Amino acid sequence: MPTDGAVDRGLLSPVSIGAADAVGDDVVLDALVAVEIALTRAWATLGVAPSVAAERVSDRLGWLGAGHPASGHGIDADDLAEAAVSGGNPVIPLVSRLRGLLDEADREWLHRGATSQDIVDSALMLVARRAGGRIIVELDGVDAALAGLARTERDRVVVARTLGQHAVPTTMGMRVATWLAGVRRARSRLAVVLEQLPAQLGGAAGTLAAFVEHARATHPADAEAAALRLVAAFADELDLAAPELPWHTTRWPVTELGDALVQALDALGAVGADVATLARTEIGELAESAPGGSSAMPQKRNPVGAVLLRSAAMRAPQLGATLHSASALAVDERPDGAWHAEWSTLRELLRLALGAASTARALTAGLVVDHAAVERTLALSGGMLVAERLAIALAPHLGDDRARALLGRATDAADLERLLRAEPALAEVDIAALLDPGAYLGATGIMIDRVLDGGQPR
Repeated sequence: MPTDGAVDRGLLSPVSIGAADAVGDDVVLDALVAVEIALTRAWATLGVAPSVAAERVSDRLGWLGAGHPASGHGIDADDLAEAAVSGGNPVIPLVSRLRGLLDEADREWLHRGATSQDIVDSALMLVARRAGGRIIVELDGVDAALAGLARTERDRVVVARTLGQHAVPTTMGMRVATWLAGVRRARSRLAVVLEQLPAQLGGAAGTLAAFVEHARATHPADAEAAALRLVAAFADELDLAAPELPWHTTRWPVTELGDALVQALDALGAVGADVATLARTEIGELAESAPGGSSAMPQKRNPVGAVLLRSAAMRAPQLGATLHSASALAVDERPDGAWHAEWSTLRELLRLALGAASTARALTAGLVVDHAAVERTLALSGGMLVAERLAIALAPHLGDDRARALLGRATDAADLERLLRAEPALAEVDIAALLDPGAYLGATGIMIDRVLDGGQPR
């Protein structure tokens, strides 16, 4: 949470406009409050806290149900952020403020046995689970748009490029299906990670000692087992997974989530990079339905959506690397700075991913293929685009060395056709068919259909 009162409204990060509400300070604060309520409710589930006390705490602090942040508690995020400086995290001042809102008889059940990291980690997982769900929805929209475009353009022959140069023919459908496969893979991985996000509850050093001691009065015979049941009940109240062990210094929930978000941004960045390239004036094969303008050049139709996707994808790996550095340096039973480095980093990565997914959904839904530009580009290379095919097909007639030498002498498409037709050994060969780029598409149709059918061949 910022400590200087500043609010990042996305002025210089337009890709994340509309995404801040999913991970902003107010949302994190509401999640922190929900985690505190969930712990009180979990104690009541075990019969340690009175159920009526848990309900009063829930009502007063704005409990909205499992998996939801709290609302209506009245704590001010800016005030809490300033108060968090002295203790290094917001939970310390939050607990005192929340207790001040409760009846005296109920205060002892708030934060019972917990440490600040339990609350912060669980709150961030709650925020991530909800924000991640929104990312999934946006990626599903990207999926639908790309699948529709791949079907429409399935057999549209276009130039494939390698190292920036014309290579062989492919189809627009194959290009789009390739994007789609990357997005689907990233979406699938993110969904799995979100389902596995765990709550955190371990106490001061991850031993559950305080929880066992608090449970002993009502569960003298199985206080240790009761503490473990408390962890499961706490996770249920938050609609998060129950952890096998406290993960105070084993940060896989953070790094696996970060990696999944980076993968999603990678996939969206690849779409943006291709669209930006194909929207260049001299290519023009693709265009965004809502291009941007220029402050200086009124003729410009900039591929702003693609640009924003690329900018997000460029930032993501460094954010992911910060999470891994923090994980690797999480020492002892409580990290001394590494944990703190995760908070803003993870939130920024969530915000970038949500903003980029939303941008990609709009971009892909409005992509326009300029068929005339596609034909112009194909004409630039003509028969040279199928030189690979010619080398294979002509070898039985001319020999491999002679075929490659002939292809190497051609200066352009017209010269290539002239040289081929001048070869006596090729008199019976259908030169026009060999030069047709649409006849050298490999298994693109089958592969496109496989992607469109969800990975199942027809």
